[in-house]
Order: sequence, then C-alpha cells, then structure tokens
Amino acid sequence: MEVIFSGVGSIVAGFAAAYSIGWLLIRQTRNRSQEHAASIVGLAKREAEVVAKEATSALQLDIDEKRGAFERESKRIKMELEVRLNEIHSHEESLATLGQELRLREKNIELELDEVRASKSNLLKMSGNVQRTMANLASMDVEEIKSELREQVELECCDALARMRKDLLERSEVDVNREANRTLLAAMQRIASKPSSEISASIIQLPNDDMKGRIIGREGRNIKCFETATGTTLLIDESPRLVLISSFDPVRREIAKTALEGLVKDGRIHPATIEEFVGAARADVDGMIEKAGDAAINQLKISRMHPQIATLLGKLKFRTSYSQNVLEHSVEVGMLCSIIASELGLDPNLAKRAGLLHDIGKAIDGEYEGSHAIVGADFVKARGENDIVVNAVAAHHEEVPPESLYAGIVILADTISAVRPGARAESISAYIDRLQILETLARSFEGVKNAYAIQAGREVRVVVDPSSISDEDASNLSIRMRERIEDELDYPSSIRIIVIREQRYVETAK
Repeated sequence: MEVIFSGVGSIVAGFAAAYSIGWLLIRQTRNRSQEHAASIVGLAKREAEVVAKEATSALQLDIDEKRGAFERESKRIKMELEVRLNEIHSHEESLATLGQELRLREKNIELELDEVRASKSNLLKMSGNVQRTMANLASMDVEEIKSELREQVELECCDALARMRKDLLERSEVDVNREANRTLLAAMQRIASKPSSEISASIIQLPNDDMKGRIIGREGRNIKCFETATGTTLLIDESPRLVLISSFDPVRREIAKTALEGLVKDGRIHPATIEEFVGAARADVDGMIEKAGDAAINQLKISRMHPQIATLLGKLKFRTSYSQNVLEHSVEVGMLCSIIASELGLDPNLAKRAGLLHDIGKAIDGEYEGSHAIVGADFVKARGENDIVVNAVAAHHEEVPPESLYAGIVILADTISAVRPGARAESISAYIDRLQILETLARSFEGVKNAYAIQAGREVRVVVDPSSISDEDASNLSIRMRERIEDELDYPSSIRIIVIREQRYVETAK
C-alpha cells in the first residue's frame, strides 16, 4: 500500500509540476502576445501620425499655393482696373477740355457776328460816302480828284495803323500765353483722344520678384535703356511678379512686350542684350504686320495692292475701336461691301477694295493733318488707287460728299459692322441707362400704360390703355414717338416701335 501511495504521490507531483510549467509557458506566451500587440499598435499610431502630418503638410502647401495664386490674380485685376480708371479719367479730362474749347468757339462766333454787324454798318456808311464822293467828283477835274484820293488813302492808312497798334498793345502777355496753352492742349488731346478708350497697357508675368531688380539695373540704366529703345514706359511697383508696359502706340507696345518676354526668358539683361532683343522684336512685329496685311488682302482676294498700303493694313491688327479689332472690322466691311454691291449689280471687287481701305488712316502716324478718313484717302490716292475708292474712303464718315454708290455702300457696311450685336463692347451701366431712357421716353406719352425695351434696345413695345387710346390714336402715337426718339436720343442702327392696343372681355360660366 505504501508503494501504491508513493506512486500516486509521484504522479500527482508530476501533474502539478507539468501544470505549473504549462501555466508559466501560457503566461509567458500571453505576455509576449500583449507586448507584440502593443508594439504593433504603437507602430500603427506612429505611421498614422506620419501620414496625418504628410497630408496636413500637403494640404497646407496646396492652400498656400492657391492663396498666392488668388492674391496674384486679385492684384492683376486691381492693376487692370486702375489702368482702366486712369483711361476713364483721361477721357473725362478730354471731354472737359473739348467743352471749354466749344465755349471759346461760341464766344468767338459771337464776336465774329458782332464784327459782321459792324462791317455791315460800315458798308452802309461807305456806300453813302461813295455816293457823295461820286457827286463831288462830277464837279472836279483830274488833278483835284487825284489829290483828294491821295489824302483819303493816307487818312485810311493812318486810321488802320492806329487800330492795329491799339489791338497789339491791348493783348497782354497773359492772354497770349493762355491762347498758346489752349492751342497746344487741344493738339495734344486730339492725338491722345483716339486711343484713350482702348487698352493702352500690357502686363508681363515674371518668374520671380528678383527679376524686377535685374530689369531696373544698376542706377536704373537697364529700364532707361529699354524705355528709350522701345518708346514705351515700364511701370514696376509692389505687385508680385508683374510688370506693366504702357504706351498709346499699340505697335510699340507689342514690340516692347515681345522684347521683354524674350529678355526675361533669356535672363541676360543689360543694355547690349536689350538693344539686341528690341531689334529682334521689332523685326518679328514687322513680319507679323506684313503677314497680317497680306492675309487680309488674300482673304478678300484683292489683287495689285501697293506694298505700303499692305503694311498699313497689317498695323491695324494692333488697333482696336470700342474693343473691336480694326483690321477684322475692315475685312468684315470689305465682305459686306462685296455682298451689297453684288446685290445692286455693281462691281464687288471695287466695293470690297474700298471697304477694306476705309479705316486705313487710323494706322497713319499722327503728324499728318486731318481726320483718319481724309488722311487715309490722301494716302491711298498717292499710291495709285482708283478715284472711286479714294472718295469712298474720304466720305465714309460723311466729311466730304459721296460721289458714287460705292461710297454709300461703304458707309452702310461700316455702320452694319459697328452696330451688329457683339461687335463692340458696351459697359453694363451705359447699356442699362440707354434702355431706361428709351422706356422713360415711351412712358412719357399720355395713355401709355407701360413700355418695354427689348432686343438690346433695338425694339420698344408700348402697351396703351384701350379705353383712352383708339386705333387711330395708337397709329399717331407710334409716329410721334418715332419723331421724339429721332430728335432726342442717340442710338446705333434703328429702333423699331410697336404700339399694342388690346381689349379683353372675360366671363366665366358656372
């Protein structure tokens, strides 16, 4: 029995030892599993933090980039608005100067009328004196007549010299200076008034702000050299990575823009390279001008055009009028002239030639005297153009009387191209004011209930009260409204007036 109990005790002890060892192994395994899980969780947290930081950094960079782009765009728009405001102020000053000039002209006309009245009175007096003189001469011999005439001429000359001396002394130095300043200002305004409503500046984007210092150069020698070579003005301010090129001459502005873009791209900016790039840009622009002129001539299939005329046509590519490109407008007028002439049984080639050349005077330098129509007509006449074409160019603004149907066709085509929808830009405020004025004028008539301007102001529909306006009165109302619109409003093309008189009777059967 003792042996059996001892065997059982050893078995129990073995089981206890095995259980302890197993429990220890399980505990160690669990501890290692917990430590491994904790390390995995920690690694995952660190990776998540890294990913979150990278995403945050990328998002911040994207936000900074978009903020910078938005600020640059805002500053560019602000600069463009400032340029437009300066142009508007310049135009307002021009209008004020023109108003002052008109008032001075009215005063001069009044003075001239007074002089005419005085001259008429003097003529009546002279007529009486001549009659008395003739009566006296009838009783005088030749020598007495000669002596009398000599004395009379001497007296008249002395009186004239005395009046001239008095007029010269009365005109003070202040008046002379004022008149000289007025004359010079009117001449300058005449040259500057044509492009004042157009875009007179170009914006160049720079790769970085350090480029501004390189453009200016030491003591400003680079910018001075560039402005002298191109005939333009460079405006450099705090706007980031922007340079403004200002000039009333669009060809010079294009040359300056091309040259500056090349200099910025090349990076070597000093007087020698400036002159080199300006010369290359001038050659490029001249080539563009030649190609544009030839393309316009070829598009209309016009033959035998003088090279100087083709060059001037190419310059029109860089000119705009009310945001309408002048070269495209000229080509469009040429096409319209060809179509209208064909419908009338006239020569379409002669008509489109006149239409293409009608605005060529806008590309001629300002030292030539006269309006662009007169100057352009003189220019094409000197280059061998037909007399019909010359008259059509000169008469397209009716400054000279038209001498042929071709001149009338050019006037009509020019008007059509200028007033068609979308041809020229118009500010929203001016557009709204024009419609409101038209509607207000229509409502001012008695018996009108309401008026609506539609079709961009080319049609006005008037609703009248049928109880106070008869059919005959409605017809007369449309005529009177047309007359007032023609007398009081300035408008492109034509305005269609529709008077609506409607009587309705409504009953409901139940």
